[in-house]
Amino acid sequence: MPNDMSNTPKPSIFKRRESDARSYCRGFDTTFVKATGSEMTDANGDTYIDFLAGCSSLNYGHNDPDMKAALVEHITRDGMTHGLDMHTDAKGDFLRAFEQHILKPRGMDHKVMFTGPTGANAVEAAMKMARKATGRTNIISFTNGFHGVTMGALSATGNGYHRGGAGLPVGGHVTRMPFDGYMGEGCDTSKFLEAMLGDASSGMDAPAAILFETVQGEGGLNAASAEWVKKVCDLAHEHGALVIVDDVQAGCGRTGTFFSFEEMGITPDIITMAKSLSGYGLPMALTLVRPQHDVFGPAEHNGTFRGNNHAFVTAQVAIEKFWSDSAFQDSLATKALVLTTGLQELADKIDGAYLKGRGLMQGVDVGSGALAGEICARAFQKGLVIETSGPNDEVVKVLAPLTTPEETFRKGLSILLDAADEVLEQHKIAAE
Repeated sequence: MPNDMSNTPKPSIFKRRESDARSYCRGFDTTFVKATGSEMTDANGDTYIDFLAGCSSLNYGHNDPDMKAALVEHITRDGMTHGLDMHTDAKGDFLRAFEQHILKPRGMDHKVMFTGPTGANAVEAAMKMARKATGRTNIISFTNGFHGVTMGALSATGNGYHRGGAGLPVGGHVTRMPFDGYMGEGCDTSKFLEAMLGDASSGMDAPAAILFETVQGEGGLNAASAEWVKKVCDLAHEHGALVIVDDVQAGCGRTGTFFSFEEMGITPDIITMAKSLSGYGLPMALTLVRPQHDVFGPAEHNGTFRGNNHAFVTAQVAIEKFWSDSAFQDSLATKALVLTTGLQELADKIDGAYLKGRGLMQGVDVGSGALAGEICARAFQKGLVIETSGPNDEVVKVLAPLTTPEETFRKGLSILLDAADEVLEQHKIAAE
């Protein structure tokens, strides 16, 4: 007779039916049912402080009440939901807010191109645009850069694991250069780039663009100095290339200003944005481009969901609520100091550990992916959602909502420190 399987627990619907490509859920094995501000609640009623924020897609927290009210009002009056790239009132209101509170105060003349609703699609558009505008094909990107996993964006991404998922060779028409700090303290890698660009026999094809993040989010929170960024941009323009800044993760206030490059003395030719752009976690991405490089014809790069009007509604509220004056930005500096102080305590506990990143995009390199993973796993058991990054997942990375109250921020950091203490004590006992 067959075995009686009636009492055998069945795997959850997620493990039974969802693809093995699922990722974050493996580290946070619970079912979340509610989220407000900086906290998430699961089906068991347990509440967690969120130090991941949708990988910086929820910079303004979960379910901001003003964005929620505007979205509900828009839906209940049968406002446009999907509009391709047609003119709608929601899109017009967003563009006016973006122009008034973001572009004009920063002296930026960029046009706004709505792409498919992911950061990778915005990067695809930027790379294609640069190639068409310059008539060149080569793109210079950098070690540990992460720009997405669609084929064009993946060619500029350094991560070997993600590149390995392509199923065919990637990296054609992309030249990889060492990022700031990649070759150790005291080595200015911009000089290497300068030498390569200036030597007709270096083997480097004339670039259409130089593409980089000012802080490499998935690459391990490597933060470029303002001096390095300025030199790279000057080199790009000296050699007829465009500058593309990927601000998908580092933008929308994550590093302390709306754009991550604002205090670096540069004006990128093209900027990619997504993640927290909608303010509410809704899919939305765009590519900002200076008018002289706005070379695509109608629908030459498109995406069916480039007209997500629900995202336009919440994005307008986010801009007007948080960026119409300096109060919100000023508050970020105070929270960044709280974060730096807390993370330094963590680093002090571990031999050789050190801080990385900038603003509210910081973490600690603990030297080992296994150790970082253990600390984050223990933190989750104690009520904190936090992840790792870096080429070997060796960086404990904090991406808390920018709106996190200071008391909650300190509580989350306390959980992280307690988790580290427990893990380190276990290691000590095991070694004795």
